[in-house]
Amino acid sequence: MRIGLLTEGGYPYVSGEAGLWCDRLVRGLEQHEFDVYALSRTEREEAEGWVPLPSQVGRVRTAPLWETVDDGIVHGRRARRRFAESYGDLAMALCTGAPGDPSASLAGEPGAGPAEGPGEGPGRESAEASEGRSALEADRFASALYGLAELARDEGGLPAALRSETAVRALERACRAPGAHRAAREARVPDLLTVAARLERALRPLSLDWYEDDDLGSVDLCHATSGGTAALPGLLARHFCDVPLLVTEYGVRLRTHYLTEPDSSPAIRALLAAFHGRLATETYRRAAVITPGNTHARRWQERCGADRAKLRTVHPGMDATPFAEAGEFPDCADPQTLVWVGRVEPAKDLVSLLHAFAEVRRAEPAARLRIVGTPSGPEGAAYLAHCKGLAAQLFPDEADGPHAVGRNPVSFEEIGGPELPSRADAYAAGALVVLSSVVEGFPSGLVEAMLCGRATVSTDVGAVVEAIGGTGLVVPPRNPRALAEACVALLRDPERRERLGAAARARALELFTVEQNVAAFHGIYLEILARTPVRRVLLDDTGEPLPFGVPAEAHVPGRWSDPVARVAARGGPGEPRSGPPGWATDGPVRATAPVSATEGAAR
Repeated sequence: MRIGLLTEGGYPYVSGEAGLWCDRLVRGLEQHEFDVYALSRTEREEAEGWVPLPSQVGRVRTAPLWETVDDGIVHGRRARRRFAESYGDLAMALCTGAPGDPSASLAGEPGAGPAEGPGEGPGRESAEASEGRSALEADRFASALYGLAELARDEGGLPAALRSETAVRALERACRAPGAHRAAREARVPDLLTVAARLERALRPLSLDWYEDDDLGSVDLCHATSGGTAALPGLLARHFCDVPLLVTEYGVRLRTHYLTEPDSSPAIRALLAAFHGRLATETYRRAAVITPGNTHARRWQERCGADRAKLRTVHPGMDATPFAEAGEFPDCADPQTLVWVGRVEPAKDLVSLLHAFAEVRRAEPAARLRIVGTPSGPEGAAYLAHCKGLAAQLFPDEADGPHAVGRNPVSFEEIGGPELPSRADAYAAGALVVLSSVVEGFPSGLVEAMLCGRATVSTDVGAVVEAIGGTGLVVPPRNPRALAEACVALLRDPERRERLGAAARARALELFTVEQNVAAFHGIYLEILARTPVRRVLLDDTGEPLPFGVPAEAHVPGRWSDPVARVAARGGPGEPRSGPPGWATDGPVRATAPVSATEGAAR
């Protein structure tokens, strides 16, 4: 079958998020064809180029979300009226919400809904009325979104209109309308200008020419590799061409909008988070299947209205091969060494780990801690410097004699040096792996430690408990004493460490390998196609029908075999209604070498 892979800031870019699992998925499903539709977030991301692409990638189309777009399109009076109506409805959907609505809690007022009118108040509205109001606002948002998409399709694009005074005034009217939540009512003109600019970037996929019969309309299935803006092309392909949509989320994009930009005003955060909440709800409603990567993500999706019948948990797939030697020979580790591996940033809470290790040293004077990782950006570099200073304060260099050089029991190292050339070597260096995070999605580093057959001590955050099951110790976050006690217990009990490490490796090999991940998605692809009505008969170059272009339902008498189904030759010429935007690129893909953004644009 032919898959349209939809990404945002990910595959095929070298530095893209989630690029690794996408590459493994594409290479593992070599029997299928993939067309990649990538939205880039930064200029640097494009400048670094693409990863080498396998032969099953037919083409890559890209569009930037980071640069200012001037499409030069001037709308007539009727188009301006259509835009004002649709954008006004979208703005109204962002400024109002029912109690319990994701957009309401995102406004900074958990559980809050619209302003109470006379005779109303907290607890006065029934659950049925609340659900009805929420459904009404969701429908208003969806109608406005698809109205804007149809206008963009008819007129050739909307970037200028989305940044226009008309858009700002529509936002202002919605914020001042009766029923708007408190954060929206407090929005000022600078806030509205910022929100309009952010919405223009988030809605930029509306203006792409990807939704024709010879483009996304020709694929059998759209697979969005994250929620949010990445899923928007899939929604439009479903709306215009009836292409089924699969949404995968290993890190919930909506949760990211809760946590980012704390310095923005409450009005900006409320309106943007409301938009992403509404978009997530519409995405989950229209998707054929939703595949969260863990139970933590699944709870977020259910909170935003995802139907449980559509949910299939598919754990990330890790390549177990690099960790095989360490996992098969766990006895080579230093029995007194603790190891931490990951990106150095405040969310990893290395400060609590250092304080916990101070207590470990009092109980086990021979213990050693190796912190292996690189800082994540300027904030991570500053945090690393702070941690090194704290380690020097807590653990003065110790010397065996008056003429010996002192040695600190805590070391800060990076992977790639002579002692630790790989991540597997880092995990193999210690008998116990520690995770001290206060925020975590799916703990891939913890799974790598499990593949190495190492016992683990972790904080109870994100999907940690789901990942390790009963194969490691779990303690509350920001609790150095509990962390220290768990580490000491395992340092003093080598047999228990060995049992936990063996169980951890067995669990990881059963649940978290690339093979199980690829097999799960292969089955889901077939499931979706098996219950999708035939949209067209796809022909190959010789005129023969292609598999999956005619699913099993096509042979059942009735509407499934409607003789008016269109016939389209895959890869045949198409006639788009308008030319491609100048800021979107398209071209054939070389399967064996990375292609720079400049070369891709030239083609």
